[in-house]
Amino acid sequence: MPPSKPELTGTTGAVASTHWLASAAGMRILANGGNAFDAAVAAGFVLQVVEPHFNGLGGDLSVVAHRAKSDDVQQICGQGPMPQAVSIDTFAELGLNSIPGSGLLPACVPGAFGGWMRLLAEFGTMHLADVLQPAIGYADNGFPLLAETAQAIEVLAPLFREEWTGSGQTYLKGGAAPAAGSRFRNPALANTYQRLIKAAESASTDREAQIQAAHDAYYKGFVAEEISEFLASGPMLDATGRRHRGLLTADDLAQWQATVETAPSHGYGPYQVFKPGPWSQGPVFLQQLALLDGFDLKKMGQGSADYLHTVTECTKLAMADREAWYGDPAFSDVPLAALLDEDYSRERRALVGPRASLSLRPGAPGGRTSFIPERSEPDYPEAESEWMSQLRNGLPTILQETTTKGDTVTVTAVDRHGNMVAATPSGGWLKSSPAIASLGFPLGTRGQCGYLTPDHPNSLAPGKRPRTTLSPTVVLRDGRPYVAFGTPGGDRQDQWTLQFFLNVVDFGLDFQAATETTAFHTDQVPASFTPHAHRPGVLVAEETCDPAVVEQLAQRGHEVELVPAYSLGRVCAAGFTEDQEFVRAAASPRKRHAYAVAE
Repeated sequence: MPPSKPELTGTTGAVASTHWLASAAGMRILANGGNAFDAAVAAGFVLQVVEPHFNGLGGDLSVVAHRAKSDDVQQICGQGPMPQAVSIDTFAELGLNSIPGSGLLPACVPGAFGGWMRLLAEFGTMHLADVLQPAIGYADNGFPLLAETAQAIEVLAPLFREEWTGSGQTYLKGGAAPAAGSRFRNPALANTYQRLIKAAESASTDREAQIQAAHDAYYKGFVAEEISEFLASGPMLDATGRRHRGLLTADDLAQWQATVETAPSHGYGPYQVFKPGPWSQGPVFLQQLALLDGFDLKKMGQGSADYLHTVTECTKLAMADREAWYGDPAFSDVPLAALLDEDYSRERRALVGPRASLSLRPGAPGGRTSFIPERSEPDYPEAESEWMSQLRNGLPTILQETTTKGDTVTVTAVDRHGNMVAATPSGGWLKSSPAIASLGFPLGTRGQCGYLTPDHPNSLAPGKRPRTTLSPTVVLRDGRPYVAFGTPGGDRQDQWTLQFFLNVVDFGLDFQAATETTAFHTDQVPASFTPHAHRPGVLVAEETCDPAVVEQLAQRGHEVELVPAYSLGRVCAAGFTEDQEFVRAAASPRKRHAYAVAE
């Protein structure tokens, strides 16, 4: 089938995100003289307002950014650490064998605001008030509520009325769930944004000083104080069916700031691909490329059984290494160089055989011994309500009957100068934790991604970042800016975006067409989110997959599960034509509200 819409091109700039209002807000910033980084920040804050079931001001953020005329690409880590009061023993003392996927216990320092401020201060050009105005407008005046947001609120309404009363004040209207398509407002969140601007403008007229003042107002001022008071007010119900207090403190917030570092990368032909570091799952993408570099994918053909089998088996190997080796590099010596080494990749590539592997097979980079901890199934009593069953799954969405659930948001932006950025915000979604009514947002639950087993790179520890799934991508071609892209999707992000990238660079599709081919993924590796489900041998593909290909994959030992067409992922991309004459952008038609804008 031909693409549903054209690849967009222009001369000023381009923005692609998971919501049309965010993309439009970013484009307005570009039209008003801002750069790609300013546009991404503005769009990112709008996403907090219009997709509160997927991200929020209490969540986390991963960014990869390329400055024009620079050889360097930077990663910004907006993933906050666990509280200093948390340890593996904390959960054992509470009688828990796993970290709950909801409530107050898994809350980390909320890093999204700090990450956006670091991007704006060091890469942007505009004042905080300029980039926050679109988000304030939608939070204060309202926006049309997405159907899935309305569904999430409706399912959770009994919880919001009876237990999480701050969420009831934030999301229910007169005690009732709002209707899909109705005008929805969050005046408390608008007021929080406005107070941050006031703190900024009261401190200085200098742009960067204002941004620092807003950062301090969040992490050392009124936001931190109100978070601290809320957590001190008493225990709250969570996925365990019991009430627990939060462990995050004002001191935890005051000690943190987002980091900026050179992004790790790997070459693939004339392309240099940049990802966030092993505090995320980002290097999985690089490992997949290193493995696939030894196969003739063009000869196999896009969508063939050989292609799906080879990509899937390489993904299993890369993801097994993620499970064994990735974690906060401030606490662990993650052997990233060894994992991307050519000899190591050749050794691992040889494991790809004619049949599907049904086991996790991490490698031994540098001769080290691999270790994948056992994940404990949460030991909870049977759920007596639909809303409790939803709390027990750590993903942000209200689960559907199929496996096509999605999560998170993404934004990408480029400008005519050659600046390029991809960002994936998440966490602090309305299902994760009770909202703080005075602030208009809940905290995140990324702590659920840490291990309760000692001596592993991703083991839980005081002040340590749990490994995040957030994984945006930036690509240079022959040293020049080419494309920035990302998708929601938890553990599947680096599978769906890999397919987009290969569609473009190996099979010659334009950006839009590359978002619309049959998507697929493996669920063999345990999910990062509670209850850490995994299904060995299962290959999930959209029903547009050729029936003959499905049969061939089954013969190779894959358990192929077909899901509705156009239901896996929401890849968004912005970049440049190969001659650098035009900007271009695309957004997947999946879920229908991701949009690209170019001018």
